[in-house]
Formats: sequence, structure tokens, C-alpha cells
Amino acid sequence: MEDIEDVLGPAGFSGGGARARCPDPRHAGMPPPPSADPLTTCTIYVKTFGCSHNQSDSEYMSGQLSAFGYAITEEPEGADLWLINTCTVKNPSQSAMSTLISKCKTANKPLVVAGCVPQGSRDLKELEGISIIGVQQIDRVVEVVEETLKGHEVRLLSRKTLPSLDLPKVRKNKFIEILPINVGCLGACTYCKTKHARGHLGSYSIDSLVDRVKIVVSEGVREIWLSSEDTGAYGRDIGTNLPNLLNAIVAELPADRSTMLRIGMTNPPFILEHLNEIASVLRHPCVYTSLHVPVQSGSDAVLKAMNREYTVSEFRMVVGTLCELVPGMQIATDIICGFPGETDEDFVETVNLIKEYQLPQVHISQFYPRPGTPAARMKKVPSIEVKKRSRELTSVFEAFSPYEGLKGKVERIWITEIATDGVHLVGHTKGYIQVLVIAPDSMLGTSADAKITSVGRWSVFGEVIEGTVAIKEAALEQNSAEVQVKNSPNRVEEAACSTNTCDSCACSGAESAAQQCTPQQCEGPSDAPTNCGDATRQETPQSTLVRRNVEGAGKTSESDTEKSRGDDQQVNVITRGALNIDRILWGGLAVSFATTLAILVLLTCKIFYTSS
Repeated sequence: MEDIEDVLGPAGFSGGGARARCPDPRHAGMPPPPSADPLTTCTIYVKTFGCSHNQSDSEYMSGQLSAFGYAITEEPEGADLWLINTCTVKNPSQSAMSTLISKCKTANKPLVVAGCVPQGSRDLKELEGISIIGVQQIDRVVEVVEETLKGHEVRLLSRKTLPSLDLPKVRKNKFIEILPINVGCLGACTYCKTKHARGHLGSYSIDSLVDRVKIVVSEGVREIWLSSEDTGAYGRDIGTNLPNLLNAIVAELPADRSTMLRIGMTNPPFILEHLNEIASVLRHPCVYTSLHVPVQSGSDAVLKAMNREYTVSEFRMVVGTLCELVPGMQIATDIICGFPGETDEDFVETVNLIKEYQLPQVHISQFYPRPGTPAARMKKVPSIEVKKRSRELTSVFEAFSPYEGLKGKVERIWITEIATDGVHLVGHTKGYIQVLVIAPDSMLGTSADAKITSVGRWSVFGEVIEGTVAIKEAALEQNSAEVQVKNSPNRVEEAACSTNTCDSCACSGAESAAQQCTPQQCEGPSDAPTNCGDATRQETPQSTLVRRNVEGAGKTSESDTEKSRGDDQQVNVITRGALNIDRILWGGLAVSFATTLAILVLLTCKIFYTSS
């Protein structure tokens, strides 16, 4: 079936209003036996693969389902239906999708597959007999779920207008709003499958985006991430440009810096003509000084084969200009190792580029041929050589110590997340360098000064300075007709990104910062060490601590809502009980040592008396 109407027949869609219960999935598509309760609470398991744009789509779909009465769950086993939002950037993420689909079929669960895979590869064997929904049809997810629970197969892929930004939304983190500014791109990279799914550039109007910003700021959001397949291309289809959008958004951000803006990934060609304007925005107190600018290769020959539409020198111009004009600038980048036709000399140029800019982290990927792309038909570099190059480049950037210059400094950090160890909170400097601090959960959604106490290869630790925590309470309102801000159990899985397997994710917009973007030192005050630098994605697999949801998953209590007072307060930092962990561990070791010593003494005495 190509559309909902083909499935429903003359009666059409009969939904509308809140729906908290649904047919028992054990009897989907057939009437339940007389002894069964025909209505049960209906839960949806939502799993997300890929980029921040995909995560935003999942949050919108979850919001609509929640508004219609469905419960969103983290537990697949107990769910009545699985909704999988997929990523087509590279093979591992699609393989993970296939594995999950198999598990769902084995568990005999109704299934809906959304995202880039069905939109770009609708005829995949794995999708046979499964309901699918395209990337521009997420506003009809309730209909698709309804019909799937009835036992129907729905295939809704026709492109239409952009989904509204005002749809109900359940955020993964109530302090972070992922705001898609456009879909698709203007490029035609020979290796990219995402273009097949997201299509040509389609930009939201500045007015609609600014209106959304006003709403989320009033709801208490502390970070706004601008998400896009190519942020720099924004507006070219509607007669405007990225600087116009950024200036309009920045004008709506609170002057007290309680809400920060984070600009997403941009390819070099579309930012070159706006470098001065972009630099001006990045210097704004409410804008994180980090940017994701993929280079993919240090060789012009390889870039030409990729059809990237820029040269290495143009990439250098972007990085050099931004780092010169923006104190503490952090730039993320990507590298693809072993692209078809890449010679040893080409690879050496890439390694030299990384060494020159002292990249502390970079998204390094082995080339994956994606079906239907021109690169898939090119002569491949032997797999052994590709892996060798990936390992070599990984060793190069792992040899750097990018965070050493931060130790002892005092940095302003914005705290929005909890680390998985349950002890640390996760904050970010203005350069979006992740700082782990021990502090009470009440500090979530605040900013504070923190002294950097220790640094590792992948992590920075700090102590919050008492009396510097700024809190601005804001409304987190929710009404019966529309789901507003609340924590979501949705899970997002980056497309298997790691130092030697991560593809250059075309859907980005979530890059976290490190240092050292130019060989020269940057002048002026900096949130970074002596040299400014490149960055990595928001969730780096090498990090010692990975973040979890801010609050308990699936909680929808009205106690979460607050009224805006707009008051700035000073609060003291309360030391967590976790501060005593080291003492407890040392105490345990002492007890163990004493016990062992006592046993040895007893054994010695016993042996002595036995022999005498």
C-alpha cells in the first residue's frame, strides 16, 4: 500500500482525540476472544539510529503518539509495537537495523520502520511485509501505528511539504531542543546515500524557526541545536542565507546566557562566502564556539573523486579564518580512509593535515560502499590496506594530549546532562568541551564557573565554584491537548561511530568540541587550551563517561511542570555523597588486608602447634 487511504477503505481514518488504550496486540487484525479484555494499555518502543536530525524526528513522532494516548517505553519486550527510526549513512548502522527487525519478528511484535533506510531503499528485502514511513511523513505516524496494530501493512513514502515545527514533541533531554532548519542538501557526493533519502534542499522559513525558538526558550530549554544535512546551505532555496537566520535567532536568546545556541554541521563550499558573518555570530556570548566542518581527505585528488566541491586549501581557509576571528574556536572534522582510488601519497597528505592542525579527535571512517551510489561502482582499495590506514591515522591523533592546557583554568560551563555513573554531571564550556563535575541534580539546567582539576585523553574533570551557579526558572508547561517538554525514553544510537569505524555522518549537528584547530596559537581569551581546536561528536565512544537521560524515562507527572519566575538566584553547591566513594574503597581495602593478615597469623600458629 502506498498511502493510508488505500488501507482504510471508504470509512477513512476514524481517529481523533486522546487515545490511551488500543486493541490487545495478541489479537491484532482479528477480534479478541470473548474472555479477553478487548482494550489494553498500548505502549510503543522507539529506537533511533543516526544523527541529531533523526533524533529530532523520533522526538516529534513520540510526541504525537503520546498526545494521542500511547505510552512510550524503553523496554522492547513489554511494548505492543516497535518503531525503529533508521540511518542509511553506512553499513553498520543499517546492519544494526536489520538485526533489530529480526528480533522484532521473532518476538512477533507489530513493527513500523521509519527514517532514511525505507525512504532511500524502499525495496530492501528486510522491509518486506513491514509498515514503513518516510522522513517527510512523520506527522502521520499515529495513523501508521494505528493501522499496523490492526494488522495492516502501510507504506507511506510520498514526499510532501516539510513537517510542521509545532507538532507535539517529547524530548530525549528536556533541556535540549534539536531544531531542524532544513532537510536535504545541494551536494552530490559520490559516496553519500543520505541524499537519496533526505532529497534536495528544503529550508524552513526564518519566521517559523524564530517562533519555535521563542517557544522552547519559554519552556526552559537550555541548549538549542541547529540540525541539518548541511547547515551552510540553509536558505538558498528560499532566497535567504545562514547568517540571516543566525542573527534572527540570536536576537531571541536570553541576555543572561541561560539558553545557548549550537550550530550544526556545514560543508566548506557553503560557508566560505559567509565566514566573517559566521565568525561574528560565533563570538556572541550565547553561541557555542564550535563548528563541524568535514574535510574527508587531505588530498585534492580524492576530494575530486568524492565530488566534494572544495579543495584542501579552501578547508584551510575556513578553519584558519574562524580560528583567527573567534577566540577559543573549536572545529570538528571527518576523515574517510580508503576511498576508492586513494593512493599511499593521498593518505600521507591526510595524515600530514591531521598532524599540522593537531586534531585531538576526529571522526575516522573506513570507506563503506553504499548501494546505489557512484562510489560503490569504483575500484576499491584492498580491505587490508583500508584497515591499516585507519589504524595508522587513529594512532596519530591518539598520541596528542589535547586537554592539558585546560588544567587549573576556570571555565564557565552549562550543565544539561547526567553521566552514566550516576555521580557526575555533564557540562560544556563555551567551546563545547565536555567537563564532568560532581554536583547535585538540582544543578541540571544551570550554568556555573568550574575549575578544571584533572584531564585525561578523552575526559576533563572539574569542580564547581560555590556561589557562581546561575539558575533561571522557566515554564515547563503541558496541557491535555499537546505534549510539551518532558523527558523521553527514546534512545538514540549514533551510527556506530568510533575512531576506526565511524562514517562521515551526513546528518550531523551534534558535535562536541576538543582543541587545537590551527598550528598557531589563538589570541584573546579562550575556553580552550593554548591552541584552539577540532572536535568530535556529542557522544564519543572513547569517553570514559557516556551520558544518560536527565530524568527517569517515561515520567509524565504534572509535578514536572513549573511556572516561570525569571529570577536569577545564587545557590551553593551541595557536595554529593559520591564524594566519599574513594574513602569507602580505601576502607574496604584496609578491612580486606587486615582480614587476610589475620588468617595468615592463624594458619601460622596452627602449623606451629601441629609440628610441635
